Amino acid sequence: VQLQAYGGGLVQAGGSLRLSCAASGRHFSRYSLAWFRQAIGKERDIVAAIDWSGGTTNYADSVKGRFTISRDFNVENTLYLQMNSLKPEDTAVYYCAARYYSGSYRFRARDYYYAFWGQGTQVTVSS
Repeated sequence: VQLQAYGGGLVQAGGSLRLSCAASGRHFSRYSLAWFRQAIGKERDIVAAIDWSGGTTNYADSVKGRFTISRDFNVENTLYLQMNSLKPEDTAVYYCAARYYSGSYRFRARDYYYAFWGQGTQVTVSS
C-alpha cells in the first residue's frame, strides 16, 4: 500500500486549501483512510477519518464544520481533505494514513492503528 499526499501550501487565515492523497497498491475495500497533522513540537493528531464506503466520516472537534474528508473511488482511490476557514493554528504537516479493518467500522483516532502512511505535506496559515 502506497500513499502520496499533496496539495499543501501557504494560505492566509480565512482561506481554503484542498489536500489530496493518492492511494495505490491494492484494492481498498475494507480500508479506512484518515488525515493526521503534526505541528512543530506537538504530537501527531487525527484530523478526520472515513470508512471504506465513504459513508461514515469522523472529525476532530477543532475542525468540525470547517474541514471535509471524502474519497473518490473513480479517481485512483483518491482521498481528499477540503479545508475552509483556515486558522493559523491549522498550520502543520498533514499526513494521510490507511488501516485495514474487519467487521463494523469503528473510528480510530490514535496513529498507531494506521499501518500505512504517506509523506507529509506542509500547510501554513498566515495571520
